[in-house]
Amino acid sequence: MLGIGSDRYLPTVLLIDDDLISREVIATLLTLSGYTLHTANDGAASLGILDSGECAPQVILVDVQMQGLSGLELVKALRVRSPAHIYAISGSLPSDEMKAATDGFLQKPFGPEMLQQILNEHALKAVHGISDSAEPVVNAETLAQFRQLMPEASVRQVYATVAADLRIRSVALETAIAKGDAAEVRRIGHAIKGGCGMAGVERAARLGALLERESDQLNNSAEVPGDLLDTAEKLERMLDVEFRT
Repeated sequence: MLGIGSDRYLPTVLLIDDDLISREVIATLLTLSGYTLHTANDGAASLGILDSGECAPQVILVDVQMQGLSGLELVKALRVRSPAHIYAISGSLPSDEMKAATDGFLQKPFGPEMLQQILNEHALKAVHGISDSAEPVVNAETLAQFRQLMPEASVRQVYATVAADLRIRSVALETAIAKGDAAEVRRIGHAIKGGCGMAGVERAARLGALLERESDQLNNSAEVPGDLLDTAEKLERMLDVEFRT
């Protein structure tokens, strides 16, 4: 089993394949591309990984022609244990039943492009570019609406409060991650997503959504406290420019 990686905006993948060469080739492609990857060499081992809680994948790639537990029986068992998207891998075309039971199909041999095309669908697109320095820290339309609704001093206070709150929550988040408290990470993420979304602080709102969605994968969240602090600092600099006294 590999637990290598990882780019926190890429899905965690569970690869199930009893062919050593196929498993190693696919594993190499994924880990070099930044994916967090877990592997199992048969169906029973994959269920053990899921039952143990050591892996909570967003994508499962499964060879459906293996010895032992395999095919539709394995896919159904995986469905019971995981909400992940399941893609069948096989050297033969899938049956109609297999097509209905899975989310897609890769026919061996397939190239890196085909594999990447499938996985790209499950990257956390909502948070791509959160570190883009060209992105405004506050949505311009939201800021304009606030300025129409309230005095400048009140608008400034709103965003000063958001910045202060992000600093506090970044500390709380770091503590929750260190304790492995997924429920608290999810709660913090939900609060950030809602509050910052209403205020038009879109970068922070996307980070909050990431935390809420990926709270069970705490390794995916380790850098977010720093990202939140960076957003708070950019927001404070924006206030100095937009609301000079």
